[in-house]
Amino acid sequence: MTAPPRLVTIGRVVKPQGRRGEVLAEPLSDRPDRFATLKSVHVAAPDGSSQLLSVVSCWPHKGRFVLKLEGVDSIDDAQRLRGRDLGIDEADLAELPAGSYYHHELIGLVAVDESGRELGKVEEILETGAAPVLTLRGAGGELLVPLASDFVVAVDRARGELVLRVPIDEERH
Repeated sequence: MTAPPRLVTIGRVVKPQGRRGEVLAEPLSDRPDRFATLKSVHVAAPDGSSQLLSVVSCWPHKGRFVLKLEGVDSIDDAQRLRGRDLGIDEADLAELPAGSYYHHELIGLVAVDESGRELGKVEEILETGAAPVLTLRGAGGELLVPLASDFVVAVDRARGELVLRVPIDEERH
């Protein structure tokens, strides 16, 4: 039995667009240009499953993308997709240069300081406009750390660990 694909969310259906089942999609990717070359996309279902649909056509529209998906042929069909996430198989992501990571690869890693003291688990990454910020949650509560080379010492995905350089907070000891 083949394992199901690990999906990475790249967008979300905003609303129907047009009369023939097209949908307007908000890109949630650092590479919105990927929409122009999509051959297929996984459409999330409310039960957590997904359906792989072929992309018949795609064009940009005011910072978003209009998608015509195979089998979605009416406004009612498109309306049923409103609010659903669009994803691609993790294996289809472009390879990044050494030392670079997709955000989803860091979620769930255990963050430790340089002495090995656990700081918490990476729960989410906030986009702030400057450097993204890691949100760590652990025994000491919530800790926010910029995702920048001044703070990230090492990433070891095989061990599930992220080593961070953080200022010492005596109250957290």
